[in-house]
Amino acid sequence: MWIPTEHEKYGVVIASFRGTVPYGLSLEIGDTVQILEKCDGWYRGFALKNPNIKGIFPSSYIHLKNACVKNKGQFEMVIPTEDSVITEMTSTLRDWGTMWKQLYVRNEGDLFHRLWHIMNEILDLRRQVLVGHLTHDRMKDVKRHITARLDWGNEQLGLDLVPRKEYAMVDPEDISITELYRLMEHRHRKKDTPVQASSHHLFVQMKSLMCSNLGEELEVIFSLFDSKENRPISERFFLRLNRNGLPKSPEKPERHCSLFVDLGSSELRKDIYITVHIIRIGRMGAGEKKNACSVQYRRPFGCAVLSIADLLTGETKDDLILKVYMCNTESEWYQIHENIIKKLNARYNLTGSNAGLAVSLQLLHGDIEQIRREYSSVFTHGVSITRKLGFSNIIMPGEMRNDLYITIERGEFEKGGKSVARNVEVTMYIIDTNGQNLKDFISFGSGEPPANEFHSFVLYHNNSPRWSELLKLPIPVDKFRGSHIRFEFRHCSTKEKGEKKLFGFSFVPLMQEDGRTLPDGTHELIVHKCEENTNLQDSSRYLRLPFSKASLLGTNNQAIKATKESFWITSFLCSTKLTQNGDMLDLLKWRTHPDKITGCLSKIKEIDGSEIVKFLQDTLDTLFGILDENSQKYGSKVFDSLVHIINLLQDSKFHHFKPVMDTYIESHFAGALAYRDLIKVLKWYVDRITEAERQEHIQEVLKAQEYIFKYIVQSRRLFSLATGGQNEEEFRCCIQELLMSVRFFLSQESKGSGALSQSQAVFLSSFPAVYSELLKLFDVREVANLVHDTLGSLPTIMHVDDSLQAVKLQCIGKTVESQLYTNPDSRYILLPVVLHHLHMHLQEQKDLIMCARILSNIFCLIKKNSSEKSVLEEIDVIVTSLLDILLRTILEITSRPQPSGSAMRLQFQDVTGEFVACLLSLLRQMTDRHYQQLLDGFGTKEELRDFLLQIFTVFRILIRPEMFPKDWTVMRLVANNVIITTVLYLSDALRKNFLNENFDYKIWDSYFYLAVIFINQLCLQLEMFTPSKKKKVLEKYGDMRVTMGCEIFSMWQNLGEHKLHFIPALIGPFLEVTLIPQPDLRNVMIPIFHDMMDWEQRRSGNFKQVEAKLIDKLDSLMSEGKGDETYRELFNSILLKKIERETWRESGVSLIATVTRLMERLLDYRDCMKMGEVDGKKIGCTVSLLNFYKTELNKEEMYIRYIHKLYDLHLKAQNFTEAAYTLLLYDELLEWSDRPLREFLTYPMQTEWQRKEYLHLTIIQNFDRGKCWENGIILCRKIAEQYESYYDYRNLSKMRMMEASLYDKIMDQQRLEPEFFRVGFYGKKFPFFLRNKEFVCRGHDYERLEAFQQRMLNEFPHAIAMQHANQPDETIFQAEAQYLQIYAVTPIPESQEVLQREGIPDNIKSFYKVNHIWRFRYDRPFHKGTKDKENEFKSLWVERTSLILVQSLPGISRWFEVEKREVVEMSPLENAIEVLENKNQQLKTLISQCQTRQMQNINPLTMCLNGVIDAAVNGGVSRYQEAFFVKEYILNHPEDGEKITRLRELMLEQAQILEFGLAVHEKFVPQDMRPLHKKLVDQFFVMKSSLGIQEFSACIQASPVHFPNGSPRVCRNSAPASMSPDGARVIPRRSPLSYPAVNRYSSSSLSSQASAEVSNITGQSESSDEVFNMQPSPSTSSLSSTHSASPNVTSSAPSSARASPLLSDKHKHSRENSCLSPRERPCSAIYPTPTEPSQRMLFNHIGDGPLPRSDPNLSAPDKAVNPTPSSWSLDSGKEAKNMLDSGKLLSPPVPPRPTQTASPARHGTPLSPSPAGRSPMKGSMQSFTPSPVEYHSSGLISNSPVLSGSYSSGISSLSRCSTSETSGFENPVNEQTVGMLTYSVPEEPVRKESKTPPPYSVYERTLRRPTPLPHSLSIPVTSEPPALPPKPLLARSTNLENGSRRTEQVPRPRPLPRKVSQL
Repeated sequence: MWIPTEHEKYGVVIASFRGTVPYGLSLEIGDTVQILEKCDGWYRGFALKNPNIKGIFPSSYIHLKNACVKNKGQFEMVIPTEDSVITEMTSTLRDWGTMWKQLYVRNEGDLFHRLWHIMNEILDLRRQVLVGHLTHDRMKDVKRHITARLDWGNEQLGLDLVPRKEYAMVDPEDISITELYRLMEHRHRKKDTPVQASSHHLFVQMKSLMCSNLGEELEVIFSLFDSKENRPISERFFLRLNRNGLPKSPEKPERHCSLFVDLGSSELRKDIYITVHIIRIGRMGAGEKKNACSVQYRRPFGCAVLSIADLLTGETKDDLILKVYMCNTESEWYQIHENIIKKLNARYNLTGSNAGLAVSLQLLHGDIEQIRREYSSVFTHGVSITRKLGFSNIIMPGEMRNDLYITIERGEFEKGGKSVARNVEVTMYIIDTNGQNLKDFISFGSGEPPANEFHSFVLYHNNSPRWSELLKLPIPVDKFRGSHIRFEFRHCSTKEKGEKKLFGFSFVPLMQEDGRTLPDGTHELIVHKCEENTNLQDSSRYLRLPFSKASLLGTNNQAIKATKESFWITSFLCSTKLTQNGDMLDLLKWRTHPDKITGCLSKIKEIDGSEIVKFLQDTLDTLFGILDENSQKYGSKVFDSLVHIINLLQDSKFHHFKPVMDTYIESHFAGALAYRDLIKVLKWYVDRITEAERQEHIQEVLKAQEYIFKYIVQSRRLFSLATGGQNEEEFRCCIQELLMSVRFFLSQESKGSGALSQSQAVFLSSFPAVYSELLKLFDVREVANLVHDTLGSLPTIMHVDDSLQAVKLQCIGKTVESQLYTNPDSRYILLPVVLHHLHMHLQEQKDLIMCARILSNIFCLIKKNSSEKSVLEEIDVIVTSLLDILLRTILEITSRPQPSGSAMRLQFQDVTGEFVACLLSLLRQMTDRHYQQLLDGFGTKEELRDFLLQIFTVFRILIRPEMFPKDWTVMRLVANNVIITTVLYLSDALRKNFLNENFDYKIWDSYFYLAVIFINQLCLQLEMFTPSKKKKVLEKYGDMRVTMGCEIFSMWQNLGEHKLHFIPALIGPFLEVTLIPQPDLRNVMIPIFHDMMDWEQRRSGNFKQVEAKLIDKLDSLMSEGKGDETYRELFNSILLKKIERETWRESGVSLIATVTRLMERLLDYRDCMKMGEVDGKKIGCTVSLLNFYKTELNKEEMYIRYIHKLYDLHLKAQNFTEAAYTLLLYDELLEWSDRPLREFLTYPMQTEWQRKEYLHLTIIQNFDRGKCWENGIILCRKIAEQYESYYDYRNLSKMRMMEASLYDKIMDQQRLEPEFFRVGFYGKKFPFFLRNKEFVCRGHDYERLEAFQQRMLNEFPHAIAMQHANQPDETIFQAEAQYLQIYAVTPIPESQEVLQREGIPDNIKSFYKVNHIWRFRYDRPFHKGTKDKENEFKSLWVERTSLILVQSLPGISRWFEVEKREVVEMSPLENAIEVLENKNQQLKTLISQCQTRQMQNINPLTMCLNGVIDAAVNGGVSRYQEAFFVKEYILNHPEDGEKITRLRELMLEQAQILEFGLAVHEKFVPQDMRPLHKKLVDQFFVMKSSLGIQEFSACIQASPVHFPNGSPRVCRNSAPASMSPDGARVIPRRSPLSYPAVNRYSSSSLSSQASAEVSNITGQSESSDEVFNMQPSPSTSSLSSTHSASPNVTSSAPSSARASPLLSDKHKHSRENSCLSPRERPCSAIYPTPTEPSQRMLFNHIGDGPLPRSDPNLSAPDKAVNPTPSSWSLDSGKEAKNMLDSGKLLSPPVPPRPTQTASPARHGTPLSPSPAGRSPMKGSMQSFTPSPVEYHSSGLISNSPVLSGSYSSGISSLSRCSTSETSGFENPVNEQTVGMLTYSVPEEPVRKESKTPPPYSVYERTLRRPTPLPHSLSIPVTSEPPALPPKPLLARSTNLENGSRRTEQVPRPRPLPRKVSQL
C-alpha cells in the first residue's frame, strides 16, 4: 500500500533506472527527485527537472538528503537543507554541462578546455565541503575559491551575475532593493575594475652569468636604486656564483631567488633601476699567473643596470639578458652604476660580445599575505625576502625591527713609506660589552646567511678608496647597549706570500651614554694606527680613545688631531624599540626632571611621528600622569599634546596604530578624573571659535574630538565605577553645555571669511563618530534628541558655501550609517532632519552621489515585509517628503548627456542605479494604504496627471536595457515586479479620473506605451532562458507579460469610443506584443485588432489605415526575428472567428488573408536568411516577397527596399547578370528629370537624373561582370543620349568608349553557355514560395546535372530526390516531406534571326541562344503498343513537354516558376523524320566548318561520318525502311503518306550529303587517316545499295547541295530561265537602324576544282528544295537521358521562329510595361510591308486575308487564311509579278506554332516528291497538293514541312543552328540550266519581334532589333557589312509605327498604374 512519506522527501539518483516496469519513471544518474509516496522498497515521485511526469522507482537507487518542506500537501515544495553554496554549485554545474557541450559543437576549443578544468576544480572543492572535515577558516577559503570560479564561468558563458552575501546566494525578497543593488554593484565592480594595489613586490631570479673568461667565483649583489635621489632604496640581495657562472647552491632556491618587498606606488617609476654589482673572488690582477699568490681577494668585476619601467607593462620578463660593463678605472667603481644610468658607459668595456647576466623578473601586486596565497609555489620552494631600507610606507603595530644599516663609504690613507699606494681591505667586527665578537649579526644581503665578520673588496693601489658597500646589522636590543663596531685596515700585498698587513683600525659605539643610539648620518671616524701584529682582542684598551673627528672638537689631544687618515661610514637605524631622539627620552623620564615638563610638552610636536608611535603607550601614560600631577598647570598643554598625538594617527603612515590607542583606552587608561579637565578645555576652545581669528589650532582640536570623547567617556565610566555613579547630573550638565556651545557655533553663518565655515566643516566631519561614545552613557532617545538638535541647528541657506554643504551632507550620511540610526526609536526622531537636508540637496541637484548613498542606507534598514507600525510611519514620512523629488531627480539625471571619461561615466551610472534602487525600494514598501493616501493627496486632476505622466516616464527609463548591466537579470526581475505592482495600483486612478469627459490622450498613450515596452523587455522573454532559470522565475514572479497583457486588454475595453484616438497609432506596438511567443498573451491581445477594425469601420467605412499599419509593421518586426508559424495560424483563426457576424465580414476576411499571406512570405524569408551562404532559396524567397509587395500590396518603398536586398544577395553570390536585372527594377521607376529625391538607403540626397545616371552606370558594370555585354550596350546608348542632349561631350566620349569596349569583349572573350534545369519542389515541408511548384533554373558555369542536383540537395538537406521525370501524384503533393524532381531541359530561343544567319560568329550567336528564354523543352521517349524486339523504332513515341515561364531567363533570379506546360506526343514516324533532319543538319554544319577552315582538326567530321555510315550499314536507316516503308504500314496509316515521302527524301538527302562530305573529307583528311577514309567510302557504297540507290544522276535532278558559307547550291525558288541574272539581282536597302536581315555568303564559295569534284558526286535531286529543310530533334536513343547535350551539339531554332519564309515584315510582339505586373504571353501576327519593286517578283501569295497567329489559344476562325491553289502553273511567276506590279500587298504564309493537341509534325504541310510513275528526267517538278486533313487542322497552306525541333538532350550529335524555311513559290526548272546557273537574289530584310522580355529587361522598348530572317537556301546574297544596332529612340519609334498596324490581340489584364517614385 502506498503511503505518503514523512521524512524521505528529497534524494539524488545514484544509478540510472530505465523505468521499464509499469508506471516506471526513467531516471539518469545525478538527477534529483522529489518523493511523494513509498511502498515496499519503491518510491513514487518525480524528477525535479520534469515535475509533470510522475512515476515509481526503486528506493535503492536513491540517496536521500535532508530537506525542508513548504506548503505540505498537493503543492508541496522541497528545499534541500544543505549549504547554499553546495546547492548553487549543483544547479550551476548542471546548466554549464549543457552549454559546455555546445562550446565543443561551436568549435570554441579554448573556452571548452578552460571550462572543463574549472568544472573539475569545482567538483573537487565541492567534495571537500561535503566531507565536512574543514576548519572554519579553511571552509571560508574554499567557499571563496568556489564562488570566484562560479562567477568566472558564469561571466564567460554570458550567464547572470549572482548576488552573494558571505559567499551564499541572496534571495532578493529577503533584503531591500538598495542592498541588492549594492551587492550586485560590488560584484560587478570587482569583476570590472580591480582595486589598485598600494603595495608592490619585485621577484628576481638569478639564472647564470654568461662570460667567456670567468674561471673564478663571483659574488652578485642586486639592489634597487633611485636615480632621482641618487641613493639605494632597498637592502641588497647577495648570491655567490661558481666558476661556471651558475649559482653555487642551485638546490636552495632562496639562495638565488629574492622578493624585493613593500615597494610603494610612488616607487614604480622609470627612474628606479635594478643595479647589479659583480665582485670576483681571486687574485689581485685578473691576468696574474696561478702560482703568483694563493690568497683570495674580493675584486671589482662588472656592473649591470635595468630600468624598472620595462616591468610596469605587467609582463613577466623571463630569461632577460643584462649587459655587464667592466670598470677600467677602479677609483670610479663606487659610481659605475650611476654612470651607466646616465649613459656614460662609453668609458667601460663590455665583458664580451655575447656576455650577459641571465635573470628572470616579475612585478607582483598586493599585500604580502595576498602574494603568499596567490603565488604559494614561490614561497614553498623558497625565496629570500629583501626589505626596503627603513620602515615601509605603512608601519604595523607589533612589527619588531631592530636593524642598523652601515655603509662603508670611503677612506683616506697615507702611503706608509711606500712608493706606491696601498691595496686597502677593511674588515668589520661587532664587539659586545665583554669584548667578545658577536657572531652571525653581519648580513651581506638577503640571499646569504649572516656572518661573523666582513671583508671589503680591495681597490688596487688606491690610498683614497671608495667602497659604498651597504651592510645590515640585525643586532638584538638587549645586546645593543655597550656594543661597538671595529673596522680593521690591512694592506694586501701582491707578492708571492700575499700577506695582509694590519696598519690601523677605527671603531664606533652603537649607543651613547645618555641612552640614545648612534645618530643617523655620515660619521668621519679616526683611523688609529697600530703595528702589524697588534692584538686588538682587549677592547677596553682602545675604547677610552675618541672614535670620531666630531668628538675631538672639545678635546686637546693634538696627536690624534694631527692625523690625516680618516674613515667614513654612514649609519641608519630602523628600530621599533630604540630611539635616537633626546626630547623623546626627556619626556618619558619626566619624573627625574620635573622642571623640564613644560619644555618637553612644547617640543612633542617636533618629535618625528615614527618615534611617538613606537612608544605610544608610554607617551600616553606620561601625558595623563602629568595631568594627574597638576591639572591646573599642565591641563591645556597636555590637552594640546593629546590632540597632536590623536591627529598623528590620522596620517596614513600611522593609521594602523589606531587600534593600539583603542586598546590603550579600553585596557590601560586609568585617568578617572581626566574627563573634567578634557570637557573644560574642549568647551573653552569651542566657545572661542566664533571670536578667534586663527582657527587652525581649533580645527586640530575639533578633528580630534572622537578620541577626546572616548577619553572623556572612559574616564567618566572609571569614575562611576570607583564612586558608584556620583556627580551624574553634573556630568550630564557639562555635556549639555558643551553641545549647547557647539549648536551655537554651528548656527553662525560666516560673514565673508571662510575660516568659521571651515571649522564648522571640520566639526561636522568628525561629529558622527561621537554618537557611539555618548550611547555608552546616555539613553538612545536622549542621544537622538541631542543629535537632532545639533544637526537641526545647521543653517539651511544652500548658496553659502558649497564645501560646507558637502560636509553637512557627509555628516548626515555618517549619521544614517551610525549605530544610533539603526534603533527604530532614534530613527524616528532623526528621520525628519535627515529627509529635510536630503530634500534641499535634491532640489538643488547637488551632491547627488552622497544623497544616493544616504537614501540607500535609509532603505537598507527598512526591511521588506516589516509591518511594524514604526516602519509604516517611516514610509509615510518618506513618501510625503521624497517620492516626488526622487522621480524628478531620476528624470533629471537620465536626461543629461553622459560624461565622456570612463571613470566619470561609471560614477554617473552608479548614481542613476542607486536612485533607481531607492525608488524601487520605496515603491515595494508601499502598501495599499500608502498608495491610497498618495493618490488622495493630490488637490487637482492636473497635479495627479503630472504625477502619473512623471512616474510612467520614469518607469520607461527603468525598463531601458542600459539601465543595468546585461547580466543583472535578478535586479531587472525585481524592478519589473515592482513596476507591474505599481502600474496595477495606478491604472485604477487612470480609469477613475481620466475617462469619458475627462479623457486625456497623453496620459493614456503614455500608459499603453509603457505597458508595451514592459512586455517586450528582453529579460522577460522566458523562452530564451534555460529550463531551470525559467522555472525559478515562474515560481517567484509568474509570467509578468501575461499579467500586463491582461491589464492592457482591460484598459482598452474601458476606453469605449476613445479607442479611435489610438487607431492606427497603437497597431504597431500591439502587433509587437502579439508576436511574442506566449500563447496566453497572444490569445488576450489579438482580439484587440478586431476591435480596432470594427471602430475604424464605424469611423471611415473601411479599415485601410489598420491594413496599412499592420503591413508596414509586420515586415520590420518579422525581419527582427519575431513571430512564427503558430502565430500566423492563431492570428488567422482568432480574427476570422471574431469577424464571423460582422457586416463587414467580406472585407475583413480579405484583409486577414492578405496579412496571413504576407506573414507566410516573411516567415519564409526570415528562415532563408538564417542560412550562412547565399543560395537559390534565399534569392527565390526575396523575389517572391518583392513581387508580393509590388503586385498585391503596391507598397513601393518596401518593394524598393527588397530590390536592394535582392541586389546585395546577387552580388554576394556573384550573380552579376541577375544583380543588374534586379537594379533595373528600381531604375525603371525613375525618370530623367531634375526632381529632387530624399536620402534613401545608401543613396544621398540628389536629383532623379543623378540617381538614374548612377544606377545606369552600376547596372552596366554588373552586366559587364556578368558577361552580358549586349545588354550593357543598350544602356550605354541610353545614357549617351542623355549626355548628348545636355552637350556633356566629355562623359559622352567616355560612354562611347565604354560601348566600344563592350563590343570588343563580345568578339574577344570566351562565354560559356549555361545549362538549364527543371526543378520540381513537392511536399508540404517546402517553404510557401516553393511548395508544389516547378521552376526552371539557370545553372552556373561548367555546372552539369549531377553537380546541380548535388547543390540542390545540399540546399535542401532533408529533401528526397525523385528518380523519374513523370508528373507526381496528389499523395506526393500532400506529403509531410520534401521531394525534389530535377532534370535538364533545352532552351528554345525566341529570336531566331541572328541564329539563322550565316556568317555571324559564334561569339555573337551564343548570347541569343541562352538569353531571353521563355520556353524550354523536354523529350521523354516511350513505347506505345507492343514493342517489336527486332525493330523498336516501330513503336517508339516521344512525349515532348514545353515549359513556359512567368519571366524569361536570365532575369532577377536564376530560376523562375513554370507558368504553363504544353505536352505533345510525336509518332514514331515524326520522331524518325526529326532524327534524320537533326543528323543531316549536323553533317552540313561540320562539312561547312571544315570547308571554311573553321575546324582545328578534321576529327569531328570523321567521327560524324563514321557514325552515320556505320549505323546505316549496320541497320540504322534500314530499320526506318523496315518500319515505315513496308506496305503494311502504308496501308494502315494512309494519312502518313506525305510524311513517309518526307522520310524517304531525307534518307536520300542524307546519302547526298554524305557523298559530298566524303569528297570534302578526302580533300582534308591527313595521311594517317586515309585507311579509315577508304573504309568509309566502301561502307558508303554498301549503304547506298541498301537504300536502293545506284547513281544519283540516274534518279535525281542535278541539284547541288547548299551548305552554309559557300557550298554549291541551286536556287530552290529560282525565277524562270528567261530571267537574266542581272534582272534577278536585287541589292536590299538596309535601314541604318537595323541589323541586316540577310545572311552573308561568300560570293565564290567553291573553287572550280571543288565544284567539279562535287558535281561528280552529287548528281541531281528529285526534290532539291527539300534537301535542307531539316530540324534538330533528339535522337530516339537519347530521349531518356537527363543530361543536356554539349554546347556544340545543342543549337537549333524553335519551331515558332524557324520556318519563316521571306516576309515583308513580321508582327512584333508587345507587352505592357509595368514593373513586375503579371503578364500573359503575347500573340504573334504578321503585317505586310511594302517591298521594293525589284523584289516583289520573288513573292507569290494568294489572297490578302489576315495570317494566322501562333497562339494556340486562338479559335479556328481567327487562324483562317485563304486557301492556296492546288497546283502551280508555269505562269505562276508571271502572276506573282503581275500581282506585285498591281500594288497588291502579298505576304508568304508562315507556319504556326504547334498547338497542345496536335503533333508538331502536323502543323505544316510537307512537300511530296512526284509520283513514282513519273520520270524524274522530264525536267519539271510537280506541284504538290496538301492533304485536306492537314489543311483543316492547321489553317495554313504551306509547301514546306515544319517540325518543332529544338536542342537535343541526347547522345545523338545534333546540328549547329539549322535553318528551315519555305519559299514563297515553286517554279518548274529548265533542266538545261539546273546545276549551271546560280542566281544571287537577296532576301528582303525582315524584322521579327521576339517575345517581349520581362519588365526589367533592357530589351524593353529599346532592344527592338529586327531578328534576321532565315536565309533561302536557293538564293545567294551579296555580302555587305552589318549596320549598327538601332538607337533606342529610333527603334522605339519604329515599334510604335509597327504597333499602329497591329492586329487585335487577346485581351489581357492591365498592370497597376505606375506610381512616380519619391525614392
